[in-house]
Amino acid sequence: MSLSTSIHDIKTLVLSYHPVIVMETVEEDRVVSLLQSTALELRMPFFQWSITTGLVRVPGKSIMYGTGEPTSLLSTLHQMDTQAIFLLKDFARFATDHTVARQLREVSQKFTKNRSTLVLSGATIRLSPEIEHNVVHFHLKLPEREELRKVFNTVLHSLVSANRIEVLLDPREREELVTALSGMTLNQARQTIAFAALKDGKLSAGAIKEILERKAQVIRESGLLEYFPVEDNRFQLGGFARLKSWLVRARTGFSREARELNLPAPRGILIVGVQGCGKSLAAKVIARQWKLPLVKLDAGRLFDKYIGESEKNFRKAISLAESMAPVVLWIDEIEKAMATGGEADGGVGRRMFGSFLTWLQEKKHEVFVVATANDLSILPPELLRKGRFDEIFFVDLPNADERGAILTIHLKLRKQDPSQFDFHRLVEATEGFSGAEIEQVVIAALYRGLHLKQPLDTDLLVKEISETVPLSISRREDMQKLREMSRGRFVSVN
Repeated sequence: MSLSTSIHDIKTLVLSYHPVIVMETVEEDRVVSLLQSTALELRMPFFQWSITTGLVRVPGKSIMYGTGEPTSLLSTLHQMDTQAIFLLKDFARFATDHTVARQLREVSQKFTKNRSTLVLSGATIRLSPEIEHNVVHFHLKLPEREELRKVFNTVLHSLVSANRIEVLLDPREREELVTALSGMTLNQARQTIAFAALKDGKLSAGAIKEILERKAQVIRESGLLEYFPVEDNRFQLGGFARLKSWLVRARTGFSREARELNLPAPRGILIVGVQGCGKSLAAKVIARQWKLPLVKLDAGRLFDKYIGESEKNFRKAISLAESMAPVVLWIDEIEKAMATGGEADGGVGRRMFGSFLTWLQEKKHEVFVVATANDLSILPPELLRKGRFDEIFFVDLPNADERGAILTIHLKLRKQDPSQFDFHRLVEATEGFSGAEIEQVVIAALYRGLHLKQPLDTDLLVKEISETVPLSISRREDMQKLREMSRGRFVSVN
């Protein structure tokens, strides 16, 4: 959402008699700037309040004395006839008091008639049901390119003017640096640029790596997503020929020619199948093949004990992914997040599932979803309906050729020469093994060789294979059931 769009949306809320707007965000300065611009366009006075300053008219420092306490503030607002926008910082915590809650309701009822608006801002806002009735939530998304570019230029101008740094960037590199800042708040972007520039006394293309490392840390600290930069993605995938062919065609959906034909960008794919057969690895390889960053959404991180917080976490995660577009969003074990558990979970799964379907259908940003699932039995059938995803792929145990390719990858990864091994024997011995089980066999055999002080050879690998019980045996019935559910419904990756 661009800055101009945000201003337009807030103007619309004010003009349509919404008395209380909630903006849940840590970007307080950005909220102030946004509301100032809105008030200026509406030609309305703008006031802001905090417990330390009381009510202050902005711009300027015209303080309304005696408004420091929440009850006195609300009494003053109730008596004022001025049509204005009032920003109350971190006010929601005081609304747990019954007197404050009652006053807030009365002020909101008055503002419904005179077109004044209260804006409640804070990092976390929880309101009682009677107050929520008069409230509208405005989701302030992370800054887009125009805001990030403005901050980037402002910081650079300040540092260059003070003769503190040298800028060694061409126009293309400047845009790459701005892109690297996506997913950060304005304050995080400001600090990251300044640190990268001041560290060496210059800002060059080499700063991109440092900014991406900082971004990975920021995203990790959010607790909702995990970030995999393009530069660090060196994953390889054996087999999956049909999926790889499909990806080559789908990539054209992001091209300028596709946009000129008004074609929608690819939405995403669902990969279902046997555990350990490369579903997660496929998500990483898709991002590498398309040269896009990858963000992973772990379903377990979404759930919260407070009512409404799980859905809020989902919106935050999606907003963060959208701010980084174009990007690949990997939703691992989607059945854990989207399974509709009836009333056992308070309806959280059902609501998140509905939100996800709506977003997937209507999303405007270039966020390509790669969802993986192990258990089809708990997935809502609506998710599997044709058209939800661009395609649904089924992953079975690797065939002989694929087992050979997987063995080659893992032997090379651990500095072994594949030509020194009897592949016919190894491929035959690993029938019924998943890709993950083959990898573990190679690792375990190498450890065995180190212990015996002998190099890895075919005999060591075969011995390790013979002592391993694969899932195809220990969970034969589950695998057969999964195959039966997928037969004729999904496209094989092979």
